Amino acid sequence: MANQLDLEEQEQLDQIKHFWKQYGNAITWVLIVVMGTFASWNFYQYWQRSQAQQAAALFEEVDRAVLAADAARMDRVFSDMKDKFSSTAYAQQAGLLVAGQYVTLGKPDAAKAALAWVAEQSSDAGYQALARLRLAAIAMESKNFDEALKLLNTSHPASFEALVADRKGDVFMLQGDKPKALAEYEKSYRLFDPRTEYRRLVEVKLNALGVDVGPQDQVVATAAGK
Repeated sequence: MANQLDLEEQEQLDQIKHFWKQYGNAITWVLIVVMGTFASWNFYQYWQRSQAQQAAALFEEVDRAVLAADAARMDRVFSDMKDKFSSTAYAQQAGLLVAGQYVTLGKPDAAKAALAWVAEQSSDAGYQALARLRLAAIAMESKNFDEALKLLNTSHPASFEALVADRKGDVFMLQGDKPKALAEYEKSYRLFDPRTEYRRLVEVKLNALGVDVGPQDQVVATAAGK
């Protein structure tokens, strides 16, 4: 009986040796790839967390520079963010933040550069749309209405449609084209959620054009506008 068991064990061992000789290299390489992928994924996750933490710290530095209205410091720190963390949401937020302060400080060219960077580099369609809306506002300030409309006519998320329509209405009003302005304001009013405070501002613009809002939120011409 012992000899029979020894023979069976030897046969099993021979089968294992044969199998490993035939498939051992392939199995080894599969294990190497799997373990390498797992290690790479863990490293990527660690790198992502590290990048986010560093970007957050630098964003706080940008925020402090903005609050202090320190243009030179804003330039330096925002430049660091673009160089080191351009792919992070913190960098896009920093671009929008410094642009607003640049406008306040009377530096429209610097504001345009920051907003253009966000519009071109951000992978988030919302940040891109917001940057273009603000670029359009700067273009309107300089009476560059064609540029403003060009920016507003680019693709944007549906959630920005009401804001874009309102901004287009402003451009057409500045151009003296009241019919087009009215059409855009009406569109904006219809698209805004009734609970949105901004909708009240659009209503004021409609009222100024001789248009009133009916009881069922229908835009109708007033007697003054007829």
